Amino acid sequence: MSPQGALKTSKALEGVHGVHLVPHSPFPLEEINQHRDFQNSTCESSVFGASQQLIVQRVWQQRPSCLRPIKCSLHGDKNIAETVANVLTSIPFIALGMQVPRKNMNCKLYANSLIGVGVASSLYHASRGQMRKYMRWADYTMIATATVCLSRALRNKNPKLLMAASAVLLPIQPLMVSAVHTGMMEVAFAKRAVEEPELKAAYRVHKMSSIVGGALFIADDAFPQTPFLHAAWHLAAAIGVCTCNKLL
Repeated sequence: MSPQGALKTSKALEGVHGVHLVPHSPFPLEEINQHRDFQNSTCESSVFGASQQLIVQRVWQQRPSCLRPIKCSLHGDKNIAETVANVLTSIPFIALGMQVPRKNMNCKLYANSLIGVGVASSLYHASRGQMRKYMRWADYTMIATATVCLSRALRNKNPKLLMAASAVLLPIQPLMVSAVHTGMMEVAFAKRAVEEPELKAAYRVHKMSSIVGGALFIADDAFPQTPFLHAAWHLAAAIGVCTCNKLL
């Protein structure tokens, strides 16, 4: 129907009793407004969800290195002098592993894992090319294995769930596993030093070596161009391991 015909019809109906014409129906407008409100709310919720997802992504990207998958660098020793220093300072771990008292199976496992730390570290620093990244992974994994074996040797009744989780995470998150079991060892050392006065001197040396070793580990990561920091960390860690053998 044309607009003129609609106008004539509306004029004809205006005189009929009980008929009241309105310019337009409010229902289409109300439906449009409801649809527009739904679109706005959907848009706002999607924007809010996207912002939340962005925040989570930023937090996840800024997580500490211990929660990141291991990244094996192909670079490390800058020259032959650093390589020699790092290999020589790895040998004390082999000697310390041989000196661990092998009074039970847990102590034997810890002793062998400590020898493995020295061997893996020496092979890593002596390696070159593509083999280097695999040796870096082996180095980190052996360190984590040694910490697990030490905590097991000190506490024969570790929670089964913790040991199972450590075994699963060992190949992919060795630094996190090392941190957890090193913390358990530190607590056990502190308790034993309180209960046994003859361990207090060893514990003081252990605390100093742990503080110095932690500072050197951070400095080695923050200032990779500084020479011989890694070798110094090897020596501090070896002193700390030597004092831990007093607990066995």
